[in-house]
Amino acid sequence: MRPWVLLDSAPVPGNGGELRLYQRGDEFSINITGVGELMNSRMHGSEDALAEHTCARLVDGTNPRLLIGGLGMGFTLAAALRHLGKHAQLVVAELVPSVVEWNKGPLGILAGHPLDDPRVTVREGDVAHILKAEQQAYDAILLDVDNGPEGLTHKENDWLYGMGGLNAAYSALRPRGILAVWSAGPSQNFVQRLRKVGFKVHEMRVHAHGKKGTRHYIWFARREA
Repeated sequence: MRPWVLLDSAPVPGNGGELRLYQRGDEFSINITGVGELMNSRMHGSEDALAEHTCARLVDGTNPRLLIGGLGMGFTLAAALRHLGKHAQLVVAELVPSVVEWNKGPLGILAGHPLDDPRVTVREGDVAHILKAEQQAYDAILLDVDNGPEGLTHKENDWLYGMGGLNAAYSALRPRGILAVWSAGPSQNFVQRLRKVGFKVHEMRVHAHGKKGTRHYIWFARREA
């Protein structure tokens, strides 16, 4: 088997460790120091599902505005673009600038270069800043940040998945908007927080790859008014 080759590394702002981009043949992996692999190009079924099922739940499918927190390898963004029309607007918030550069470079081909789509705007920085600043601005907010509510890599994400972040997300959504959250594992406490904020919640379990392997969790939380 071919060995992994380190292509690049980048610090995570806020003393969140270091991301490392590896390649082995046509396979890519992003790891973080002290934790291990965060994502792999061969396992993105749940990332695709995050976008597909969110788009299917949109009330306004003609010219929706979406916010995606976490670019990753671009699979969620690419799936959303496939399911939205030409008048859609997608804002992608990515904390680590190098991840954006990797998606413009070696990772771009994996998801079909979604950053080149004119419907996409990239904002380098914490998605939390956007949630705090905007009111009723989005038809859907998709969060694929860290490992989900039980994050492993960035303590600042505790706010994002706590009551403060969920209230901010609720306010940033338009009426009947959807907050969709990806997670590596279950969290009943998180579901309870979503409901306490006022969301109507549906939980889905999806495979990371095809119809086999690890199952991940996605919560779809609708703002009712």
